[in-house]
Amino acid sequence: METQITDRLELAAHFVNSTNNPIFLTGKAGTGKTTFLRNLASLTHKQFVIVAPTGIAALHAKGVTIHSQFLLPLGSFLPTREPEGNFGNQGNIFTQFSLTRRHPLNGSRKQVLASIELLIIDEVSMLRADILDAIDFRLKSVKGNFKEPFGGVQVLMIGDLFQLPPIVRENEWEILSKFYNSMHFFEAHALRESGMVYLELDKIFRQKDEKFINILNHLRDNCASEEDIRLLNKHFKTEEEIKNLEDTIIITTHNYKADAQNQKELQALKGPSHFFQAIIEKDFPEHLYPLPKILELKEGAQVMFIKNDSSGNGEYYNGKMAKIKAITEEGIQVIMAENKVCYTLKREIWENKRYVVNESTKELEEEIIGSFEQYPIRLAWAVTVHKSQGLTFDKAIIDVGQAFAPGQVYVALSRLRGLEGLILRTRIQHNVIYNDHEVVNFTQKTAYQEPLETLLEKHQRHYLEKLLVSTFSLEEILKTVKIFLNDNKSSLEFEDLEMQQALPILLENLGSETENTIKFQRQLVQLLFAMDETKLLDRLEKGASYYVAYLERQLSHLLDHLAEVERFSKTKKYLEGLAQVELEFLRKLTQIKKVKILVSCILVGREIGKLDQIQTETTELRLKLAKEAKEKALNNPKFSKNRTGKKKRSEDSPSLKRVKGETYEITFEMSGFGASIEEIAIQRGLSESTIKGHLAKGIQEGRISLFTHMDEATYQKVAELIKKYDADLGLIRQEKPNTYDFGTLKMVAAHMGLLKS
Repeated sequence: METQITDRLELAAHFVNSTNNPIFLTGKAGTGKTTFLRNLASLTHKQFVIVAPTGIAALHAKGVTIHSQFLLPLGSFLPTREPEGNFGNQGNIFTQFSLTRRHPLNGSRKQVLASIELLIIDEVSMLRADILDAIDFRLKSVKGNFKEPFGGVQVLMIGDLFQLPPIVRENEWEILSKFYNSMHFFEAHALRESGMVYLELDKIFRQKDEKFINILNHLRDNCASEEDIRLLNKHFKTEEEIKNLEDTIIITTHNYKADAQNQKELQALKGPSHFFQAIIEKDFPEHLYPLPKILELKEGAQVMFIKNDSSGNGEYYNGKMAKIKAITEEGIQVIMAENKVCYTLKREIWENKRYVVNESTKELEEEIIGSFEQYPIRLAWAVTVHKSQGLTFDKAIIDVGQAFAPGQVYVALSRLRGLEGLILRTRIQHNVIYNDHEVVNFTQKTAYQEPLETLLEKHQRHYLEKLLVSTFSLEEILKTVKIFLNDNKSSLEFEDLEMQQALPILLENLGSETENTIKFQRQLVQLLFAMDETKLLDRLEKGASYYVAYLERQLSHLLDHLAEVERFSKTKKYLEGLAQVELEFLRKLTQIKKVKILVSCILVGREIGKLDQIQTETTELRLKLAKEAKEKALNNPKFSKNRTGKKKRSEDSPSLKRVKGETYEITFEMSGFGASIEEIAIQRGLSESTIKGHLAKGIQEGRISLFTHMDEATYQKVAELIKKYDADLGLIRQEKPNTYDFGTLKMVAAHMGLLKS
């Protein structure tokens, strides 16, 4: 395998795409960690989610919070199966036992976690070891895989340990110290099992000044010299000198100091205050607000952009300084500090989202559940070290005389591009320059890690072996079907014999193939160890063709059963279980279709890329088979009678009665499959006017598009007529009986929002 890769960012992409080990991607400020995260979506073939320890960090990473994705309670997690009561009566403690019993995952989160191959954790320096172990336990439980750390999911952790540390209270540490040496994420038990690849980006993009870079490195490593301190303190200025500086931000240690400075400067401006309220839609909780709900601004105020320009024009970036020139009815005009260009502000949108598995396509997707819209600026005469993380300034006043947390001096100074932009408000003393000794020790130990190229080749070899074995194993599907059968024993007493036997027959079919899969796995691993690449790829191609066809047949049977069960009421729990089985089939099909490409690319050292086409093929196959299954169920004579479908009734079991409003649902389904109004009417034995009435209801509810059944020109003519008669459809039919039938009028009125219930 070829592994001669020199660029660290490229190397990071190869570790993500062609290994399965946990990775810690780190680097000094300005080395491109955020850029790598932004580009990852186009670099990896793996299904992934992005999480972060706090709401603001999650917004910046365009992900979700750890606690919301994994449904973790607030408090301390103890990596033990014992009940939390065994560790005293102090509240806010949970263990593996209580996480399972008292905080179970809901179905949608289970589906998401079951779908992922890669978990990306941003700002990992803030992540506590116990929370990483809680994540490990959740993933193992969902994947049903307790043999591998994180249930076999690869974890990519991004951050800089010399920046924000994890927070733990003294009373929490009394208990947690029995399990951990410190609260840093690298102490997690999950990582003790697996180890991790330490990959430090070494090319600095923010600073070009070698002298300044050396000083920052010395600060970071707790070895700043007297000469370093002397060089920094040459940039000290008195209050009198600072007072005359313009377009310069103060970076300070405490919130109260930054807030007081901003308010003092704002009040000193003579003009009136203007207030701008954020537009908040749907679910966007206060702890996620990137800005105050109400922004108070004045002409002449010094501001800083807190978001990159989403228009793609690059007019501003996170941390760019400006001054408000004018506030009028036309908008807010600012003058950019660096080039004096005038710019009219536009509101930006921050989105709160969650990950979901699409019900129709079964693909992992992002769903926007709320938004926050506001002008992307904040007052910027001062900012805390904490809030300056990730920002870059050409010039700043550094006020760190009261540094209270490890690394604050380093973080504050590393916001600057070079020494020429440094202004010190207080002289730097040796006693405020310190970094967490646990972090320094951990970083020093990484020097003994094997060369990254050697590690890449070793982990690729393990990944290839795992791929060959896991791809052609049906164990996950078998286990999911067995769990489903066990959980739904009472639901299987269908009156119809085919429905009774559908899942037991599926289980029997899968079980009968187990011996073949084991033999095939052994063959592939032997060819891998023999380095017979040509024969290995040939066997993979033939095996993949066989198993794709085999799984497609089994999936078709499963979807037939699902379509039949969907026709009855009180089957939600049963259908949720079937959906999980279906997901396992689809995942396995995608794995098998990918495996030859993955293996061949890794063997020759070629970039893998996204492989979107394979996912699209699986999605299209699912939609095709689901459509065929629904049509079969729709036309099956055994559903022509209204029957209970059950041998015996139980409150906990589906009654299998016809769903209320099913006649509408059938029309909606057939429309979704592309059937015309005439075709639906003929197949259903109903009049076209009745079908149009169904469609009007679907259009009104936003479930059907009018333009599936009508062209734009016809719509415009009908809409004009409806407007002319003030949406009185009865009057139109009386006065214009030979123009449009009542069903057509109802459909258009529904689209216009004018249809009366």
